Amino acid sequence: MALYEHVFLARQDLAQAQVDALAEIATKIVNDNEGRVVKTESWGLRSLAYKIAKNRKAHYVMLEIDAPGSVIAELERQTQINEDIIRYMTVKVDTLEEGPTVMMRKQERDRERRGDREGGREGGREGRGDRPDRGDRGPRRDREEGAE
Repeated sequence: MALYEHVFLARQDLAQAQVDALAEIATKIVNDNEGRVVKTESWGLRSLAYKIAKNRKAHYVMLEIDAPGSVIAELERQTQINEDIIRYMTVKVDTLEEGPTVMMRKQERDRERRGDREGGREGGREGRGDRPDRGDRGPRRDREEGAE
């Protein structure tokens, strides 16, 4: 059997439970046709580079599949029919990634950075270092000159 990565984008107005149901449907299609889904990752609601079918964002889901090509053909056929899925792509790979994918590692790294910044935040400033608040600045020169 061959190894594949199947990524699909679901409409932005779907709830996470509905997106999870779409992933379960895809898994069922693969399992019913003598294939196996090795791993499923939900990458969350992400912005698109351009509008697709009036959507600016989409829910990304990735499936790692171990199955023959006929199973992938059936999965793609079913995916095309589903109106909730706006794009999909299946890629044949030599080996499946161990552990979390690059996208999941990036999300964890971003969460850690946001957590560090929020912990050191003062007065609502975000990531501005030692820059003083506007209240710490002296009066503007144009106001002083105009007052004379």
